[in-house]
Amino acid sequence: MKIVDLGADFRLRDAAAWQRYYGGPHAGTWTYGLPELPGQRELIAASDRVANTGCYAATITLALAPLIAAGVAEPDDVVVVASSGTSGAGRAAKVNLLASEVMGDLSPYKVGTHQHVPEIKQATGATSLSMTPVLAPMPRGILATVTVKGSGDARGALEAAYSAEPFVHVLAEGRWPHTAATAGSNSCHLQVTTDVDSGRIVVVSALDNLGKGAAGQAVQCANLMLGLPETAGLSVFGVAP
Repeated sequence: MKIVDLGADFRLRDAAAWQRYYGGPHAGTWTYGLPELPGQRELIAASDRVANTGCYAATITLALAPLIAAGVAEPDDVVVVASSGTSGAGRAAKVNLLASEVMGDLSPYKVGTHQHVPEIKQATGATSLSMTPVLAPMPRGILATVTVKGSGDARGALEAAYSAEPFVHVLAEGRWPHTAATAGSNSCHLQVTTDVDSGRIVVVSALDNLGKGAAGQAVQCANLMLGLPETAGLSVFGVAP
């Protein structure tokens, strides 16, 4: 039986990182379920056990991994601020997730301690990553701003990595990702620029945390594992242009 696990149990290779961020015994490591990483598509296709990515991890890894791999970004000073819709916290009846609490409000949580940090470092090669997650007044979607020190052709690195990818799109110059454009789809939208004051590379990434960040990604991996077309059953287009 082939299994794609949407939980975090089998994502991390480092048992110490698991203990630090999750606690309890480390269950082991399965093939990591992000097909767009170099060589990962083939590993997923050959696997019976795949660990699906975390939603923040997918959003940030797709923005960051090609820059570090190309030597454009320095891996030791990565800063991320990312906003997520309430569905990222599950369906539990919590006061802070009630519509009356969320609407008209932005609130940070798990600042500097989010459990997806070691997963992102493992997937991208980053050695130091500061992450501030923000709960946004919307049901679904993630918008992440990733800033790094570096130099070189950041846009070229992203385009080279994703030019043949069906679900990851580097937007045309001047167009910026927004969550509605990816809602209901398995797509991730990226844009990159260089901050005119600090000189830092800035990548903005958007995806649907229930699509490319979870169930859509799982279907994409399952398609590969079962020898089906990778795009089967998955939409490229979100609900807004």
